[in-house]
Amino acid sequence: MKEQLYTIPLNDAMNANDECPFCFIERNVEQDLLDFVLGSGSSYMESDIREQTDLAGFCRDHFKKMFDYGNTLGNAWILKTHYMQINREMQQQFKSFKPGKTSLKDKFRKQIERQNPIGIWVAEKEQSCYICKRYADTYERYLDTFFVMYKKDPEFREKVKNSKGFCLHHFGDLCEGADSRLSDKEKSEFYDMVFPLMEQNMARLAEDVAWMVEKFDYRNKDADWKNSKDAIQRGMQKLKGGYPADQPYVMNK
Repeated sequence: MKEQLYTIPLNDAMNANDECPFCFIERNVEQDLLDFVLGSGSSYMESDIREQTDLAGFCRDHFKKMFDYGNTLGNAWILKTHYMQINREMQQQFKSFKPGKTSLKDKFRKQIERQNPIGIWVAEKEQSCYICKRYADTYERYLDTFFVMYKKDPEFREKVKNSKGFCLHHFGDLCEGADSRLSDKEKSEFYDMVFPLMEQNMARLAEDVAWMVEKFDYRNKDADWKNSKDAIQRGMQKLKGGYPADQPYVMNK
């Protein structure tokens, strides 16, 4: 399959020989989005972008990453108008709010289904994030591209077959994606390839972590570290995704 502009990121991710190519892509896309939101292009000064960030806001994780990124003025501008939007919404919520009556049954129920309109509104705000939404849209396109390349590009299939597999988080997404993007025959072939791949690489990580533990035994003080020196961060990535050892991504000043 001739390389196209849209296939380059996936080929780059596979060539990186990472624990998970989708973690590799996720990090690159997230960093691009931080650059877009707060970088030297000053998109935060564009009224249409600020209208979107005012409405969507940011999740706790991305607020932290925006703080670490730097650009005090950019963060301040984003917060300034986002606060204006939130305060308007909050006033509207307060005006229409009427306390509900708690039944005797509710008093003894440990977990009550969220019914308070203020609680519902706050939960919606917590789940809303401009960067998460932009990433989710991009991620879906990469999943589409992955299966297009898997079906049409034998060289790409070989790269997947000889890779280190995927983190469990992205592997689950791939399995969900296979159900809707592959034929029954293709699904059977896909699972026959990726299940042994995941078993092999999960076992590899388990061995690396186990050897790191053994290295703390004084009897193994002079033994070779093998592949265990960075086993903790790779082991964590394989289970949950991401890069635990990454330093904060900062603004290129």
